[in-house]
Amino acid sequence: MPTLTWIGKDKVVNHHHDVPFRVLEQQYSFGEADSFNRIIHGDNLEALKALLPYYEGRIKCIYIDPPYNTGNENWVYNDNVSDPKLKRWLGKVVGKESEDLTRHDKWLCMMYPRLVLLNRLLADDGTLFVSIDDIEVSSLRILLDEIFGRNHLISQFIWKSRVSEDARSVTGVSNDHEYILCYHKKDLSGLRGVEKDLTKFTNPDNDVRGPWRSADLTGLATREQRPNLHYDLTDPVTGTVYESPPKGWRFEQSTMAKRIAEARILFPNLSSGRPRQKVFVNEMSSAYKAISSVILSTNTAQGTRIINEIFGTSVFDFPKPVELPQMLIEQVTHDFPDAIILDSFAGSGTTAHAVLNLNKQDGGNRQFILVEMEDYAETITAERVRRVIDGYGTKEGTGGGFAYYELGPALFTEDNLLNETVPLARIREYIWYSETRTPLPTTRLPETGEGSESPHFLGKLFDTAYYFYYEPDQLTTLDYDFLPTIQTPAEQYVVYADNCLIAREWLQQRHIIFKKIPRDISRF
Repeated sequence: MPTLTWIGKDKVVNHHHDVPFRVLEQQYSFGEADSFNRIIHGDNLEALKALLPYYEGRIKCIYIDPPYNTGNENWVYNDNVSDPKLKRWLGKVVGKESEDLTRHDKWLCMMYPRLVLLNRLLADDGTLFVSIDDIEVSSLRILLDEIFGRNHLISQFIWKSRVSEDARSVTGVSNDHEYILCYHKKDLSGLRGVEKDLTKFTNPDNDVRGPWRSADLTGLATREQRPNLHYDLTDPVTGTVYESPPKGWRFEQSTMAKRIAEARILFPNLSSGRPRQKVFVNEMSSAYKAISSVILSTNTAQGTRIINEIFGTSVFDFPKPVELPQMLIEQVTHDFPDAIILDSFAGSGTTAHAVLNLNKQDGGNRQFILVEMEDYAETITAERVRRVIDGYGTKEGTGGGFAYYELGPALFTEDNLLNETVPLARIREYIWYSETRTPLPTTRLPETGEGSESPHFLGKLFDTAYYFYYEPDQLTTLDYDFLPTIQTPAEQYVVYADNCLIAREWLQQRHIIFKKIPRDISRF
């Protein structure tokens, strides 16, 4: 499989392991109190890492609209990948080589670790959509082939984004389209497709099998390829003979004879016509047909119009029309009303708008997670979502709610010690995830229900019980005094503490694994 090489690639391929794990600090909530929707302000690389303990392998649909790397510095969303934050990051991660990077090298360095983390967050049956244009589509596709697998590409959609030609073109060509690359995580179960047009089905002859429509009866193979599909067809009523079409018939003779006997074949009144077949609604294998790889139903002008309606003015350049992500998200969440949707380049909040619309439309309970690093995360991204929930202009509100977060401190200090300013609850979630790769259970009482378990008990999974014996202001020790506090029956025990005063052999005999804080805490 072809791979892509650029200056700095060797520094970013595994960089996601070095990204500091930061906690999420909730600032406020809006709307429905029981909502699990999240809007996160902060660097999206660090935010994606922060989401792992809660969402790894759980995201059903990811839609991102990353910077297109156009070189235009006038947008609110800076697309030339020269943001000072990114420059500092490149200098730290890539080193002196970063001074020699082209803007395409920078863009690839920025995208690679983010796509790796998105891949980890995506569920096995999840789908990724990435909007992009001609500038980076070829590079991005090779990048996604490397991370997600070339065989997992579902489609490279072409979206006709412009409604009129670009008068600013200096090449004589108006680029009126963009692309949406679509990848599945583990298999190619595909998208749902679009509903078939059932208005074409009628029942003019009162057929007992119900409404039907006329369909083509000709085949797809030459006489050399499928000689059994090439024969003359005779109307049993009029005796009119119809010669084999150039590509033959759809059925071989015995099947055709059976379908004629069942009155499924329609013969024309004129000998110059062509026989066709009846297709019945109640015999269709699916109410959906394949979705076109060319999207013509929406455009950027609609996105601008919606932003103007919400804010009363243009506060964001070239926002995506809400209909675009809404259509894509519906394709993969139609049978999953509780699906989680992630957008780590949130921009004006279009993806959240789409999710709220879908929930109102079909009564679903989809959840959205938005990440936006720019300062407008609160004044544009979150504000748009608030107005969509409550309603704007003459538009009725969708209902719903969200919690707004900032990225908090790193879990580990520069000396590789646990950061004592981090709330204990966040540290416990990290420890549990590092051991089990699952979210920390909401209830931590032992299965016996006695309620006398140690406060240091994290939970039990696959007959292993986990304990995190940690006190920020004092050293903790796994000793014989601590052992009686362990109440949960299990085949194996993992106990974190600062020290251990029990011989390793004694612990091994009793299937107890000691892990030293912070040395033995896994980094991911």
